[in-house]
Amino acid sequence: MPRLVECVPNFSEGRRREVIDAIADEVRRTNGARLLDVQADESHNRCVVTFVGTPEAARTAALAACERAVELIDMNAHRGEHPRLGAIDVIPFIPISGVTMDDAVGIAKTLGREIWDRLRVPVFFYAEAATRPERRRLPDIRKGEYEGLAAKLADPAWMPDFGEAKPHPTAGAAVVGARRPLIAYNINLSTDDIEVAKKIARAVRESSGGLVAVQAMGVKNESGKAQVSMNLVDFTQTPVQRAFEVVNEEAAHYGVTIVESEVVGLLPLDAVVDVARHHLRLRDFTREQILETHLME
Repeated sequence: MPRLVECVPNFSEGRRREVIDAIADEVRRTNGARLLDVQADESHNRCVVTFVGTPEAARTAALAACERAVELIDMNAHRGEHPRLGAIDVIPFIPISGVTMDDAVGIAKTLGREIWDRLRVPVFFYAEAATRPERRRLPDIRKGEYEGLAAKLADPAWMPDFGEAKPHPTAGAAVVGARRPLIAYNINLSTDDIEVAKKIARAVRESSGGLVAVQAMGVKNESGKAQVSMNLVDFTQTPVQRAFEVVNEEAAHYGVTIVESEVVGLLPLDAVVDVARHHLRLRDFTREQILETHLME
């Protein structure tokens, strides 16, 4: 069994195609790494790069992409709907095959040290790589965003895990970690009232008493419409269709409907199987009944 780890770095650039391509090219030219997907969102002003590789190749590709991002992105001029701490917003490693979660944590911590040593960008560790409980959740680390980063780092409780307690002058700070597969899922509403999206997000997210393993916020999409932007941290606890249904129910309270939804980046096949099984009421349906799963054997 090959040793493979997935890496899904999010960078704070979703508008300049030449910058996005330059970051992705660093992954493409890394031996042992395979670029799977690049998605950019102009409204959020961020891109999500997905690749897999051996542990060494994944770390090498991630560091090269980070170097290019720090070179090309100036956070002092950055504006976007999505919360962020820096040019390298977050880098998670996900074990795929022949790699344990402990291995993924080790990769994350080595990369964090390299980001500080080579780029002088302070680093926080999150999720399974977190050094303390209050740093497990990404929204808690991002609180205050780039604009409040200097004040955050001045608080001894928020001393970076690697680096000095001051932001990089143009790249801010980075968050690195290890986690299970996550589904980035957005639902666009038939209104431009962002307050409606924020109220729905509050009802949906776990931290406000909503769905288990769901993070959510209300933002505006590139068309100016209200959007409920979610991270489904564990789709086995809250599947995609359940998140969709609850958002739909909450939207109806405000006389609003769902226009469309979208997946940012990639998602596990089992999540799609769950949706098909649920909505088509397929009895005893499994991934083994999907043609392509046999073609890949």
